[in-house]
Amino acid sequence: MIIDLEKFLADERPGWAELEQWLEKLEEEPNLELTLEQAQRFHYLYQRTSADLARLMTFAHEPTIRLYLESLVSRAYGEIHETRSKKEGWRFWVWISRTFPQTFRRYRREFALSLAVTLAGSAFGGFAILLDPLAKEALMPFPHLLGNPSERVAREEREQKQRDPLRGAKTSFSSQLMTHNTRVSIFTMALGMSWGVGTIIMLFYNGVILGVVGLDYVQAGQAKFLLGWLLPHGSVEIPAILLAGQAGFVLAGALIGWGERTALPTRLRRVASDLVTLISGVALMLFWAGIIEAFLSQYHEPIVPYLLKIAFGTVEVAALFLFLGMAGRESSSQFSV
Repeated sequence: MIIDLEKFLADERPGWAELEQWLEKLEEEPNLELTLEQAQRFHYLYQRTSADLARLMTFAHEPTIRLYLESLVSRAYGEIHETRSKKEGWRFWVWISRTFPQTFRRYRREFALSLAVTLAGSAFGGFAILLDPLAKEALMPFPHLLGNPSERVAREEREQKQRDPLRGAKTSFSSQLMTHNTRVSIFTMALGMSWGVGTIIMLFYNGVILGVVGLDYVQAGQAKFLLGWLLPHGSVEIPAILLAGQAGFVLAGALIGWGERTALPTRLRRVASDLVTLISGVALMLFWAGIIEAFLSQYHEPIVPYLLKIAFGTVEVAALFLFLGMAGRESSSQFSV
């Protein structure tokens, strides 16, 4: 290929300089978002510079310019084809306000499946003790819930008039709850390695427990106590377990492939960062739930009115719903490079 080198350099240098300016700006401001027009211009400059580099490869006496263009092309390629969330993932606020809810919404079907399995377990548990009250002893894993709900409520309300049930032990109780629930959540996600079967069993069994406890207290006329006891921490803790199940199903989907021709290692790498994001979000939710359960949920009337606790839990549910559903939504007029 024969070209007029001087004319070629004079014509193309402005484009190289413009591309270099964009690269410097993007590297100085990692979270910069380009409009669609700016992104298209950036991509055009990248393609044009790449073509220029290919044309210059025939000139053995222009190593300096060739190295300069190779640097520009490689930097631009990195900006365009970067798939990791390095720009946002390094900042906690960006991660919690955008990356986490965006990842949750990307796997809405897996969350819906997690919710459906849990609800099925709840229905099973409720019908089981409705048809056979003695099934409560077989299904209930917690000894302190095996007794009569009305007797338990009366006893706890009476004892709270006399002393603080968690005096001097709130912090240790809270940390135990966080540790246990986080371990269960990680286990639920990890069971996705069983192609989702283990995750289904864990979610179903959690649902059974909820169904048994819920119907038992409602039948005893203690629905207000139940809501006041469970809602403050359960409005965050239960969704956290559902998100752990969601992560388990994401892992199972990557293992199964669902007709994809992509190799297994590639599928696992593709979801790895999303799994870390989901389970990290679950851990933060359980941290909050542990604090609330130790410092609020365990206190009943006359210490804390049930209606106040129910209102608090309802606000938590609404806030969590809005956060997961709306946070991190971006304008369609913006394009991130």
